[in-house]
Amino acid sequence: MSMPKDFTFTDYKPYDFANRRHIGPSPAEMDEMLKVVGYPSLDALIDDTVPPSIRQKTPLAWGAPMTEREALDKMRETANRNQKLVSLIGQGYYGTITPPVIQRNILENPAWYTAYTPYQPEISQGRLEALLNYQTMVCDLTGLDVANASLLDEATAAAEAMAMAERVSKSKAKAFFVDENCHPQTIALLKTRAEPLGWQIVIGNPFTDLDPVDVFGAIFQYPGTYGQVNDFTGLIARLHQTGAIATVAADPLALALLKSPGEMGADIAIGCTQRFGVPVGYGGPHAAYMAVKDAHKRSMPGRLVGVSVDARGNRAYRLSLQTREQHIRREKATSNICTAQVLLAVMASMYAVFHGPKGIKAIAQSVHQKTVRLAMGLEKLGYTVEPDVFFDTITVDVGKLQGIILKTAVAEEVNLRKIGETKIGISLDERSRPVTLEAVWRAFGGDFKVEEFEPGYRLPQPLLRTSEYLTHPIFHMNRAESEMTRYIRRLSDRDLALDRAMIPLGSCTMKLNATAEMLPITWPEFAEIHPFVPKDQAAGYQHMIEDLSEKLCAVTGYDAISMQPNSGAQGEYAGLLTIRAYHLAQGNDHRDVCLIPTSAHGTNPASAQMAGMKVVVIKVSENGDIDMDDFRAKAEQYAENLSCCMITYPSTHGVFEENVREVCEIVHKHGGQVYLDGANMNAMVGLARPGDIGSDVSHLNLHKTFCIPHGGGGPGMGPIGVKAHLAPYLPGHPETDGNDGAVSAAPFGSASILPISWSYCLMMGGEGLTQATKVAILNANYIAARLKGAYEVLYKSSKGRVAHECIIDTRPLVESAGVTVDDVAKRLIDCGFHAPTMSWPVAGTLMIEPTESETKAEIDRFCDAMLAIREEARAIEEGRMDKVNNPLKNAPHTVEDLVGDWDRPYSREQACYPPGAFRVDKYWSPVNRVDNVFGDRNLVCTCPPLESYAEAAE
Repeated sequence: MSMPKDFTFTDYKPYDFANRRHIGPSPAEMDEMLKVVGYPSLDALIDDTVPPSIRQKTPLAWGAPMTEREALDKMRETANRNQKLVSLIGQGYYGTITPPVIQRNILENPAWYTAYTPYQPEISQGRLEALLNYQTMVCDLTGLDVANASLLDEATAAAEAMAMAERVSKSKAKAFFVDENCHPQTIALLKTRAEPLGWQIVIGNPFTDLDPVDVFGAIFQYPGTYGQVNDFTGLIARLHQTGAIATVAADPLALALLKSPGEMGADIAIGCTQRFGVPVGYGGPHAAYMAVKDAHKRSMPGRLVGVSVDARGNRAYRLSLQTREQHIRREKATSNICTAQVLLAVMASMYAVFHGPKGIKAIAQSVHQKTVRLAMGLEKLGYTVEPDVFFDTITVDVGKLQGIILKTAVAEEVNLRKIGETKIGISLDERSRPVTLEAVWRAFGGDFKVEEFEPGYRLPQPLLRTSEYLTHPIFHMNRAESEMTRYIRRLSDRDLALDRAMIPLGSCTMKLNATAEMLPITWPEFAEIHPFVPKDQAAGYQHMIEDLSEKLCAVTGYDAISMQPNSGAQGEYAGLLTIRAYHLAQGNDHRDVCLIPTSAHGTNPASAQMAGMKVVVIKVSENGDIDMDDFRAKAEQYAENLSCCMITYPSTHGVFEENVREVCEIVHKHGGQVYLDGANMNAMVGLARPGDIGSDVSHLNLHKTFCIPHGGGGPGMGPIGVKAHLAPYLPGHPETDGNDGAVSAAPFGSASILPISWSYCLMMGGEGLTQATKVAILNANYIAARLKGAYEVLYKSSKGRVAHECIIDTRPLVESAGVTVDDVAKRLIDCGFHAPTMSWPVAGTLMIEPTESETKAEIDRFCDAMLAIREEARAIEEGRMDKVNNPLKNAPHTVEDLVGDWDRPYSREQACYPPGAFRVDKYWSPVNRVDNVFGDRNLVCTCPPLESYAEAAE
């Protein structure tokens, strides 16, 4: 058949992920935007933005990009290379059942996983309530007064507890006692944290080796890693007599049956809520917890959700005591923690809501009874089971049979824990079924049925829990799934996430988290792999990690990657420890000075302090660049002791500094190393490589540049890349290479979210990643051009360009109209937007980062809103609008405002439907402006009592 004359084949590619799905503006829209910016082409803009001296010489090339279907097929093939055995290894990681209603409506729901950290409380009320539920759950189970909104993992939480203990202890000792029954990865991290700070770690039996006079604190595992259930009440009392601080690392499920740490007198409790419905995921992410006595709440690291009121006096939630955080305290901070594991904490809290206290107790009892039956069978076979009393973990001395039994267990598709050369550990969980116990018995040479053993218990009678927990009404709601689904929906409707609108937060890179990237993380082949399984059982994970590492090396110009850091701040810390280890190996233990510009991320000086370094601050010039005269002088002054410098590139002011190579050369000349903070890597991928411009080490925020979602404030991933000379000093881990320097509980950090970044790289390809960077720069320059005249863009390059973000100055509005940056931020809520980053790195300004994923229409909507806000401020300046009673000062406006008595000198229309706001699908803030001062002065960090809910309903 001949082809009709009017029929031609199209070159349109419907499954081109980079250009059809990930990058927002179409080619035609880019042309329009370039005209506004004043450039004939995208490449011409890039040539004027990125200094030629740092441009990448060769393009990223690793094969053709995949379609979504091809990438998912590749992910399925990779997942199938993992062997999904039943892992009874324990050691802080346990099988758990994620209620499907939680998996579908939270973990797989972009309304939850695309939200940002709740710094803007008015548009974060849903997840703030969920986090308050989490804090209440933790306080109840631990018997302590105040809990934070989660930490990275149990081992890092233990390290944070040690640092906090040293800070608040009245003891002058410089040693910390560690229970020998703590998990090995916890002991490893405590050693890592203590060494650069000059603290001695004393490991031993707390009942025979602990002398409270010699330590500023101690940590006890409860139950112990080998199953022991000990009462630490007497030891804690002895510690308190010397002013030392007691920390208990407790399994939250065990606390449903056992006396709480608070009842033992503990000052701090830490642990992990992974077994509350969060899959093990080859190590994470999971939500660790920390709870403290009320006296120590202001010294506790991490985020803390509290209860306040809004402008109408209604109850509202917010992040409390933020002055503790490192973006304010900088080098005076004792922790660099700047995130929580919010998405996972929300899941754990909903697990408690889903089951309630009766359900949690029933699960704990079931796990214990299964463990007792397992022990009975092993004893019947003639084995000695330890300890005499236990919760879910037992240790069996098998002598020379260890290897045979472990191998036989694997043949039965069960992983057991190897302990030394003669013992085997077994930990059961809520997923353990009768066939699991029977498989274990067969591995030990027995052939029993579960029914042959009567259920019983082997918990220590004096330690049985008598106190109540989860007493708040939220944990007693109707268990019908319809009610659970609606509760989750009500909370998510209160929040503003990327599924509703652009989130233009500077230095946060709130880009698309594509559905195809997210799908694999819940596949059992990824989700149910224990982090300490033999390497051959995680072949899929190993392949993915190796390939992603190679791609990240190609992107950065580094020679080696460590995936272990499970946040950007942990990446900084790991990078600095790598530099420190390098200097020590060279015999330069005196090199401990770190040069940091005043414009650096707040985590930088905090991380340097944690790594045992002395921070020397470098001035910044008026244009936002590093003051080179001050830099040269300080580098010369501290040359003998210079360890490193930390810079962010592009700078935190949103500009490619043209002297970055010179900065690196100066540091190297004086014997130091260069740490380049990779937080702004979204402006560099495919265009410039840190490793090529003189940097020695960087961390990458996979939750920014490489599409892992922010999850409402976590999880994150902060792998570090290094040049070859630093590679031998990357973090080790006791469960893999046995080396020192572990910075995360698991060898590969939060490995189960790596499929997101790998999928992104596979579907974008090198060319697509480079195009994404170019469009991110275009979008930022387009915003700067559209807002020109209404707001001043504070920092630009010598050619008048910004990088991937820009800072606009709202300070003149304070003097001319009494309008603060906070007023502008809250008014943007009325327009349906999350505000840009406020007052950082410059107080009274807004830092805007649109990313490459936003369409021209959405960017225009944001610009229209910002221009309308400027006109409202102008009306105040000109006396056409009241200075106090105006839409800016009263923002955000709620439905309650709209339907109530209206006595304001502006219309309801102007209040609720400013330019940028959708009329049909408008986002309504659930509360008016939150009172921050009230919240800190009247600190309440657990769920309000039932009466307050009744009052709110009236």
